[in-house]
Amino acid sequence: MNNDVEMKNQEHSNEWVKIVSQDGFSFVIKRDVASQSGTLKSMIGTGEGFAEATSGVCNIPDYRGAVVEKLAEFMIYKKMYGHASPPEVIPDFQERIYPEIALELLMAADYLEL
Repeated sequence: MNNDVEMKNQEHSNEWVKIVSQDGFSFVIKRDVASQSGTLKSMIGTGEGFAEATSGVCNIPDYRGAVVEKLAEFMIYKKMYGHASPPEVIPDFQERIYPEIALELLMAADYLEL
């Protein structure tokens, strides 16, 4: 019975990924949401052999917490509204972006292939 509980906990923990910014802020999102990013998808993919695939922790060393937070928010937004049908009202994500981080966010989105 103890092994069943451990396997269930491991499966549950594999469902989530932690993204860590350069200044140490952590954001926990579902693995399928993180897979919206081509870079993160490669990092956490089981066949790639990266340490992130087993640990579930992805370090984004070049970007600060405010930027990584918006990236995580955008991945969730993309997962929610990526396949929305035309009559559905989709909120504008651009309104959520602070002008102070816009350029840095653009560069980070390019790096993460979003």
